[in-house]
Amino acid sequence: MSDKGVGASLLRKEDDRYMRGLGEFVGDLQRPGMLEVAFVRSPIAHGRILGIAKPAGFEDRVFTMQDMAGVKPIRAVSGLKGFNPSNLWPLARDKVRHVGESVAMCVARTRAEAEDIASQVLVDYETLPAVVDMVEARTNPSALVHEEWGNNVFLETFVDADFSEAKKTAPIRLRRHIRTARQSMAPIEGRGVLCEWNTRLSQLEMHSSAQMPHINRAGLSECLGLDQGSIRVIAPDVGGGFGYKGILLPEEVCLGWLARRLGKPVRWIEDRREQLVANTNCREHDYDITVYAHADGRLIGVDCDATVDSGAYSLYPFSACLEAAQVGSILPGPYKMERYRCRTWSAATNKPGILPYRGVARTGVCFAIELMIDAVARAAKREPWEVRLANLVQSQDMPYNNITNKHFDSGDYPEAVRKAVAALDVPKWRERQKKGEPDGRKIGVGISVYCEQGAHGTSVYFGWGIPMVPGHEQCFARLSPDGVLELRIGAQSHGQSLETTLAQVANEILGIDPANVRLIHGDTALTPYSTGTWGSRCMVMSGGAVAAASKEIGKRVKQIAGKLLEVAVADLVLEDGKVKVAGTDKSMTLAEVAHVWYRAPQLLPKDVDPGGLEATAGYKAKVDTGTFSYACHAVAVAVDPELGHTEILDYVIVEDGGTLVNPMVVDGQICGGTAQGVGTALYEEMPYDPEGQPLASTLADYILPGPTEVPAPRIIHMETPSPYTEFGQKGIGEGGAIAPPAAIVNAINDALQDLGVEITESPASPRKVLAAILAARAKAAA
Repeated sequence: MSDKGVGASLLRKEDDRYMRGLGEFVGDLQRPGMLEVAFVRSPIAHGRILGIAKPAGFEDRVFTMQDMAGVKPIRAVSGLKGFNPSNLWPLARDKVRHVGESVAMCVARTRAEAEDIASQVLVDYETLPAVVDMVEARTNPSALVHEEWGNNVFLETFVDADFSEAKKTAPIRLRRHIRTARQSMAPIEGRGVLCEWNTRLSQLEMHSSAQMPHINRAGLSECLGLDQGSIRVIAPDVGGGFGYKGILLPEEVCLGWLARRLGKPVRWIEDRREQLVANTNCREHDYDITVYAHADGRLIGVDCDATVDSGAYSLYPFSACLEAAQVGSILPGPYKMERYRCRTWSAATNKPGILPYRGVARTGVCFAIELMIDAVARAAKREPWEVRLANLVQSQDMPYNNITNKHFDSGDYPEAVRKAVAALDVPKWRERQKKGEPDGRKIGVGISVYCEQGAHGTSVYFGWGIPMVPGHEQCFARLSPDGVLELRIGAQSHGQSLETTLAQVANEILGIDPANVRLIHGDTALTPYSTGTWGSRCMVMSGGAVAAASKEIGKRVKQIAGKLLEVAVADLVLEDGKVKVAGTDKSMTLAEVAHVWYRAPQLLPKDVDPGGLEATAGYKAKVDTGTFSYACHAVAVAVDPELGHTEILDYVIVEDGGTLVNPMVVDGQICGGTAQGVGTALYEEMPYDPEGQPLASTLADYILPGPTEVPAPRIIHMETPSPYTEFGQKGIGEGGAIAPPAAIVNAINDALQDLGVEITESPASPRKVLAAILAARAKAAA
């Protein structure tokens, strides 16, 4: 292994510019004559638009949907049977369906001036009843979000099984109502869009803080009626995405139209209130779940009705049904069982639409199934980790198709649990539990296990019929005249360290110093097509494509060097930035070989590849159903029964991401995801009142965990290579955010079980913990 290739903890190349404040984000971009845009947004959750009055003297600076003739709505339609599509107009037409929906856009020299104009726009609304609760939305709706549907369900799915025998004979039968709170993704940089019309090329050029530039271009083409060659989308540096920047925005469509209309550059920078109130949410799930088990805790089956609050609109490209449809297929997680039934609903409500936030549906299903596993352990009077060992897929079963036909590629899940239990030293915490704490707090231990399907391929996505199906991932590679390797990929980095890790892949194949590798990405005019950065796919897909392109460049380099060194190509090796003759001191640098191709072609062999030292290569995994990374999180907490406050005392993560290209980067991904998972578990919540008004419109109300709330996890790596990918690597970017809510709430329940408390919702805030304690005391006293 090279000390700079796959497996090396190489320092991130990106950090040099970021730490010096030299990153370039949409907010840093300036253009001569650029105008700023502000939006008039709906103050009500549900209502008809009766009229819009533009302020006198500013009629040419205010635009409504009526002005945008010919522009089509955003449509993300699933091909799954029974899906109800929605029309998301870039600016509301006839009706608003959530607080913050854009009604008009105002343009001026500065954002402040544009906001002043927006404050003078008068909109007359007829208020309608708001649909707020996701279960009531489908069972007892106060109104219809989309009248033409006749209901409030985007999609219903059903996986059936016969539980008649289990209901009669199962020694353990447990039913719970589990709920996860709605969240707002909070990247440090919000969305930002800058559009200008290039008259020379007759092309719309859009800079956007986006994860999927090629997909955004496709959506813009559909809405604006421009061919895709007439649109260039550029994602500069992106300050965090987490799925939030993985959709086509109404604001992008609006500014694309406006730039062409005015012939001037226009920019919109999302402020934090817009991000919290007006734009996408995530994570709100409801589970009515029953588990049947043998007396020793071995699972018989799971029976579940699950509802996901998908908000008002189906968002492009993932659609409103992504989460609920995933719930039905991934709820069993890594556990074996005999029976499985699950009915899911994607409910429409008067809230912003949802996006696949880091971990997507897995965080919710992990919360549900892992809380139930602990409940089974209590009923079986066994340690929770023992019950998990009895139910997990075993290493000798790999590769394994589970009860929903998910194809697990490799791994040793029980070993991850054993390592986590040993590292946390569960017996030590049990002893401390028995002794009690001097301050009256109660100690608890929690565990959760998850598996993360990443790098999904064609076989997974084509059946959903959404506007995006991944195929072969491509990389363009070019060795420049001075020996620098230029790589171009269609994915976009928003924290994945691609400039570093893909350079390590090139080093692994070509022996080139990563410092001499340049990555160009996030620009539809300069890069091969890609569905972008989502689903923990970049290291598998882009990494595989870079390896394929590097192999082709290496082959051509060796062909030229063999002629110049007068040896057989088979005798050549690539290492340390050179082409070496094995077993000798003879060598040429990559720069010397490149010089011959570009500057001294008379020296080239007659059969040289005319494609030269540049090549485009594609990659697809041998089995494209996705890789399955996994982990066991184990945590010890102290809960104050008088205040409801939870302190995390120790946190252990045993993860398996296959071959780790850069273990340091993996640690960073896991730590960042864990911080978000702690937020889901204990702090973050986007509540709505009965009128559909969001109650957390600033970061004073929407609580994010900070350095004092997030533990420093102890991370233990297991590396079980995937048999299907280039180096055995698996997708791992989302995993850290999946397991913490279940592990932490299980620990809280463990701490409070002698009080008769069982928390079944997130976040487990002090208010909710205290309410559960008071309810348990009242029940005991009755």
